[in-house]
Amino acid sequence: MRVLVIEDEVKTAQSLQQGLSEAGFDVDVANDGDEGLSRAEQSNYDVLILDVMLPKRDGWSVITELRNRGKQTLTLMLTARDHLDDRVKGLDLGADAYLIKPFAFPELVAQVKSLLRRGVQRTPEDLHVADLQINFYQRKVLRQGRAVDLTPKEFSILGLLARRKGEIISRSVLAEQVWGINFESETNVVDVHMRRLRSKIDDPFNSKLIHTVRGMGYVLRDPAS
Repeated sequence: MRVLVIEDEVKTAQSLQQGLSEAGFDVDVANDGDEGLSRAEQSNYDVLILDVMLPKRDGWSVITELRNRGKQTLTLMLTARDHLDDRVKGLDLGADAYLIKPFAFPELVAQVKSLLRRGVQRTPEDLHVADLQINFYQRKVLRQGRAVDLTPKEFSILGLLARRKGEIISRSVLAEQVWGINFESETNVVDVHMRRLRSKIDDPFNSKLIHTVRGMGYVLRDPAS
């Protein structure tokens, strides 16, 4: 498995490279945002470990550019700022998981392995649910032949629901699978994103596909089934 570490603190980058190499990964290092973006675009890595505060181009910009250009490499973001808004921002921009500095190295390895397990489960494919079409290769969504513009997180939520259509998915599972972290119970970020998703997928159409199961979670159903 190939990992790209994008980290400007030399000692941290070297420690990560050594530790991950000893754990069996093939590791490259970039020390600024421009170099990291270039490497991530030009090579096929299994996981990116991306620091937020970088010279030349910060981590927010790197992940935004990668997602805008269709690069969906699994990404673990690192930051010294333990603020919910920062975590949500990175995840909304397309990061798959978040780790706060300082962290224990075994925790980072566990996060990387968790991302890889989730990545196997979301191998690109085309899915159809009623008149909804999801193209995982191009990350495009059509409903009744009309393009639906989704954010990266909305696409991830829809993809999870579609792959498990007919199955009730709890808020905690959505938070874990889509954001990669356990949100506090009072945080309504899942519900907020779900409302936005439904406004695009269901509200313009007579037939509703996404349903709330009170006290349990959400389910995507084909009305004909």
